[in-house]
Amino acid sequence: MTIEQLARNNVRQLTPYQSARRIGGKGDVWLNANEYPEAIEYQLTQQNLNRYPECQPASVLQRYASYAGVKPEQVIVSRGADEGIELLMRVFCQPGQDAVLYCPPTYGMYSVSAETLGIERRTVASKSDWQLDLPAIKASLDGVKLVYVCSPNNPTGNLINPDDIRALLAMTQNRALVVVDEAYIEFCPQASVVGWLAEYPHLVILRTLSKAFALAGLRCGFTLASEEIIGLLLKVIAPYPLSTPVADIAAQALSDRGIATMRQRVAELNARRDRLKQTLAECPGVTQVFPSETNYLLFNLTDSERAFKALWEKGIILRDQNKQPGLKGCLRISIGTQCECDAVTDALKSY
Repeated sequence: MTIEQLARNNVRQLTPYQSARRIGGKGDVWLNANEYPEAIEYQLTQQNLNRYPECQPASVLQRYASYAGVKPEQVIVSRGADEGIELLMRVFCQPGQDAVLYCPPTYGMYSVSAETLGIERRTVASKSDWQLDLPAIKASLDGVKLVYVCSPNNPTGNLINPDDIRALLAMTQNRALVVVDEAYIEFCPQASVVGWLAEYPHLVILRTLSKAFALAGLRCGFTLASEEIIGLLLKVIAPYPLSTPVADIAAQALSDRGIATMRQRVAELNARRDRLKQTLAECPGVTQVFPSETNYLLFNLTDSERAFKALWEKGIILRDQNKQPGLKGCLRISIGTQCECDAVTDALKSY
């Protein structure tokens, strides 16, 4: 028996998540991963690297709970929100028996994590305005344990109608958990559903430091939920999910000063995004720039493949969304520095 044959069948057939770094490319303008465009400097203060770290660093939990407006007992910190996505599946879904449901076009890790674990993936396409198709979801809930909703949605940038999320919570009561992925919520904090946790015990919220906090390289995410759900997640999480340096930097980022600095960055990025939206709309071949509540823009071109290749050859790396359901002709651009944004629009005007 070969090594390939020893592997699980679903893993042999798995197409891994195509992260920005996995796709690669050669360039100096990287606008394909929704990262903050400039490095933020931190100094390590913890030097006891000879000791194992806390499973759940108290300072990180307390500071994030205070920032999010919940109790520390309602927070679990993990290796990015991606680990939170998978922890929920490991706790609540029996492979070969239960299903997860999500609504493409949306974040690809819901699919990859389920497939890796041997859990059925059930999709209900979003409506033409990228809102939830509630009747279709209701008709597909049998056997579903987790419903993932990304708001603001990646890659489209739109918020999901809060009334629809409430309707979804009503129809899943005593049947499934609703997991609202708020990775980009700092760019529109008024839209968070964190205030609903007391009202809906089956609501779960995913958060991250990767986007507005400018710490994508740190790999630090959070799951917010009832104490009961957090207690179950703590049963299956790795013994030491956060290294000491990660916890150290995360605590600094979540200080009062760190949060104030993050909010200043968000205001600057949002203003730059709005300017870029207008400039992109004036570029030849751009047929539509979609509204966004995030640090990226989705836009449609008459010949997106040619434009993507022309930018790629100039060392400007965007994210091609043509293979996403309903996004033919679309590219996604992260909001970079002003110089990087200008480089993209200058190239589009001349390609």
